[in-house]
Amino acid sequence: MHSVLQARITLQLEEEKMTKKISFQGFHGAYHEQAALEIYPDAQTIPCETFEETFKCAQDGTADLAIIAIDNTLAGRVADVHRLLPSSGLHIIGETFLPIHHALIGLKGATIEGLTDVHSHIHALPQCTKIIKELGLKKHVRADTAGSAKDILAMNDPSQAAIASTLAAKIYGLEVLKENIEDVGHNTTRFIFLSKDVHVPAYDPKKTYITSFLFEVRNIPAALFKSLSGFATNGINMVKLESYVDEKLQAAQFYADVFGHPEERSLQLAMEELGFFAKDVLLMGTYEAHSFRQK
Repeated sequence: MHSVLQARITLQLEEEKMTKKISFQGFHGAYHEQAALEIYPDAQTIPCETFEETFKCAQDGTADLAIIAIDNTLAGRVADVHRLLPSSGLHIIGETFLPIHHALIGLKGATIEGLTDVHSHIHALPQCTKIIKELGLKKHVRADTAGSAKDILAMNDPSQAAIASTLAAKIYGLEVLKENIEDVGHNTTRFIFLSKDVHVPAYDPKKTYITSFLFEVRNIPAALFKSLSGFATNGINMVKLESYVDEKLQAAQFYADVFGHPEERSLQLAMEELGFFAKDVLLMGTYEAHSFRQK
């Protein structure tokens, strides 16, 4: 009976993956889309011009989920996302990590020797400084990597190249002139999946979970220290802490990721202590930690 029930649950989860509509920022072939399809390979992806539009699709039901890049090992946090997240009304239901492997792409028949200019996202260009300097290319900032690939196709000029994914090259019928052109090999982006609905997975002691939350500190001495001390005394590992400044440029609100599930007593105690010294504590979500964290 147990095996039958487990089979039904597995089938239901697979069906959920197949029917997902996921909004992402950028054009088809963007790293956002690549990350989404690695987790939901049969999903219908919805390209959006801006992060605001990406959030809105999940908020109004146009999409079941939104996928958003939140951190990069080279560029740091994605500022726009942290600005939009607190007031979005969306909940974090999962995370994934994608190693970013940039490619230099151009028109069919183009050669590296014939290139004069390169186009890409503002974060992608400084991640590939070695090859840009080596080839003496003039840099042009575009809205996103996949969009730059689309622009190259429209330009129809073999001297113009883009830094984007090999997926973008395939989608737009372009030539991959050189792969893995990033300066360092650890270039990795963390993405989160956002949903209008709350989904907290049932606790399994064999699994590792991340709980994300927002809070404001009270206007008392050592408020932040006192707010966080409960996590240390209860053995809770905090893996991310970001501050938001108010109109007076004071760090009044914070976003945090910690290891733990709300059903674990240690996290319950830490959150209770947080409540004594902080205000407006808002749980953003609990989700299974991605296997990348074990590396």
